[in-house]
Amino acid sequence: MQAWLLGGLVQAVSGGAPADGDAYGDWGVNLAVIVATIVAVGLCVTLHYEVLSWLSRRLGGKDRTGRHHRRQVLYGIFGVLSVHVCEIWIFGLAFYLLQSIGPSFGHVHGIAAGSLVDHVYFSAVTFTTVGFGDVIPFGPVRFLAGTEALTGFVLITWSASFTFLEMGRFWRRD
Repeated sequence: MQAWLLGGLVQAVSGGAPADGDAYGDWGVNLAVIVATIVAVGLCVTLHYEVLSWLSRRLGGKDRTGRHHRRQVLYGIFGVLSVHVCEIWIFGLAFYLLQSIGPSFGHVHGIAAGSLVDHVYFSAVTFTTVGFGDVIPFGPVRFLAGTEALTGFVLITWSASFTFLEMGRFWRRD
């Protein structure tokens, strides 16, 4: 009953266009989206961990005079921003690949078919939880989008904590 009501609501709002609800009935497609999501999240979390570990070791050193410099905070910031850009590209590629396989995975309204850069833009908006609303996911890829928003929030928070700790170590008067 609820699915019927929801389907009718979607049709009414979209002007009678068919709902994407029947795409959710294909468990092969749903499983593929779940696997793609797990792979993207796993890659991003592992990459983030490794980069922060590397940055922590790299920034922990002292210069020839034995003093730490506030400039090292800048290196940390650029490192954190770089890793976030890579993570956005990982999710953007996941969206792009799922869209390239076929329409049964859903679509992202507002993105030209076959445009990798548009998928990366959607990924950036989702990862940062900005959500401008100019691009909207439909169908099973919504699971990937929702999980990306959660992952982005956690990784950005992790980066903020890392930056705070590094600033505590280096942001002193030399």
